[in-house]
Amino acid sequence: MTPPLRVLVVGAGVGGLALAQALVAAGGVDVRIAERNPDAAVWLDGYRLNINPDGSRALHRCLPTPLWEAFVATSATPPGGISFRTEQLRELFTLTREDMTGGSPDPADGQYGVSRRVLRTLLLTGLEDHVQFGAEFERYTVAADGTITAHFADGSPLEADVLVGADGANSRVRAQYLPDAERVPADAGGIAAQVPLTEETRGWLPAVLCDGMTLVMPKSGPASMFTSAFPGRDALMSAIAAGVGLAGRGLDEDGLLDDTDDYVLWSVITDHRVLPDGAVDGPGLQALALDMVRGWDPALRRLITESDPGSVRVMRFRHSRLVEPWISTTATVLGDAVHNMPPVGGLGANSALRDAAALADQIVAVRDGAPLVPAIAAYEAQMRDWGYRAIRESVENARRATTAGPLARRMGRAYFRARGLGRHLPRRGARSRTPAAPVTARTTV
Repeated sequence: MTPPLRVLVVGAGVGGLALAQALVAAGGVDVRIAERNPDAAVWLDGYRLNINPDGSRALHRCLPTPLWEAFVATSATPPGGISFRTEQLRELFTLTREDMTGGSPDPADGQYGVSRRVLRTLLLTGLEDHVQFGAEFERYTVAADGTITAHFADGSPLEADVLVGADGANSRVRAQYLPDAERVPADAGGIAAQVPLTEETRGWLPAVLCDGMTLVMPKSGPASMFTSAFPGRDALMSAIAAGVGLAGRGLDEDGLLDDTDDYVLWSVITDHRVLPDGAVDGPGLQALALDMVRGWDPALRRLITESDPGSVRVMRFRHSRLVEPWISTTATVLGDAVHNMPPVGGLGANSALRDAAALADQIVAVRDGAPLVPAIAAYEAQMRDWGYRAIRESVENARRATTAGPLARRMGRAYFRARGLGRHLPRRGARSRTPAAPVTARTTV
């Protein structure tokens, strides 16, 4: 009897866990996940994620049916898409939710706002016996037959037929496998924080800032502003009340609720040279952000002043260096490990999910008899296509968002309009280029 294909995933982030879910559901694959953090709670917090239709389709392909249904039930589905506005909040143009989803009623084509805690908790469900926490990866070696041995800080080795580096932006797997693809500083950065989305704040916030995403592009100046509303608590509470069965699937409902207070995220995006080099406290960062948006609509300025100073932070954007196609091996990488990008456009997590679904397809093909290294090469060609395209788009979005002159601003607005309409509107009613076929027959947890 042929032993199952052994796949070792380094890193229990969104992409690595989605890949593991797909492979466990497929069967016939021995999946192990090595995570350096001591437990899941260490990395559950953080800003919420916008899952776009590409990411949603990939997640649908990776998750077994009950977890997919739980994801849909517990995620916010804001009716707004993304609205481009002047600094006085006059509308330039808007990509509606229908534009972004192609008008499809299928939940798999949807756009969602999701808590990192909820998503990662869902992704961990059913993988408890496959995850080893406290396993700090250091390096790997490759035998003559392609078998990989991963070495960890505690001295314990693990053998695998396939090693997947899903260990984030500072990936040690990528550093060994693709040393030239390191992260480099971007020309842009930002100051960001969040404001609770309560009845009180809804009273003074314009409706456009309470629903979906907004990109504010002034006529001139060194900064733009991005906002994203993340309602979600009502959706999660309603799902639990309706008996979506989270507890029955081994999920801690109280734990899911810890991170679901609604809020509006704002980020002032600017040239990296404007940002402070040393330590600046929250009030100091608020003052700097307010100076960048002097004369803007009072609601935008109030977003900054109403933020908890402790939540204000500087973001220094970086992105992966794009390298020429490489010779594939039995090691590979996905997500931020290989195509990390500035958070301008919300493409990072979605690209990682696409990676996971595509790599799962190839590994399942190997399980069924396809040669291993050509399958990895086929995956990496796909991953470079959309991952590198996402890097270029995110870097260009950041550059245009920080262009200062009036003429450049007008050109930037025209660019975003053409880019947005060209990317989304022709696809109305059409499916994504991502293959729609599931990785395997859908199963239950």
